[in-house]
Amino acid sequence: MEKDIEMLEQITALFIQNGAKTVTMDDISKEFGKSKKTLYKQYKSKEDLLEEVLSYSVDKILRKMRDLDEKIDNAVERMFARDEEIEQISGTNESVMVRQLNKYYPQIFIKHMLYFLDSFSEIIVHNIERGREQKLYRENFDAEMYAQLFAQLVMSYHASPLVNRKKISKTKYSQEALYFYMNAITTDKGKEVMEKLTL
Repeated sequence: MEKDIEMLEQITALFIQNGAKTVTMDDISKEFGKSKKTLYKQYKSKEDLLEEVLSYSVDKILRKMRDLDEKIDNAVERMFARDEEIEQISGTNESVMVRQLNKYYPQIFIKHMLYFLDSFSEIIVHNIERGREQKLYRENFDAEMYAQLFAQLVMSYHASPLVNRKKISKTKYSQEALYFYMNAITTDKGKEVMEKLTL
């Protein structure tokens, strides 16, 4: 079945705004002027539709990240590059959609979070390999382990009960997590690039 990208974008927006549990197949059918019968021909169930929406959203973020890898050669500069669309999508971590997914559809949520974390870690490993070739990153650490630690650290702002979200904003947390990680892996040459970027 060919994906209707525009429809997936709009359904994703509906779920983000109103929640994964709150939005019904009836709501979607009315929103798009489709009969429920037609909708169920495309998606066997609401769970099937949620799977499609999450796959699309996660792949969209990963595609953007890989595009940045292609555009920015310097490994340190790449880690400090910002993409508004990625931040906007990943910012929905705190949305009613994610809270309801976690509560009412935990298996679907965990499956896609694990897929994202694994893929994100692979992107970070690729960055580490490039940084080592450029003499910007140290050689004496386990790239896969550090990539997984960084991925978990980045994703833990909303998930961890240990983060005081009343005192620490998501922006501040993300910045400090990045500095913490980058200071741990960079060589003196890499730190010089960091200093120029953060002046």
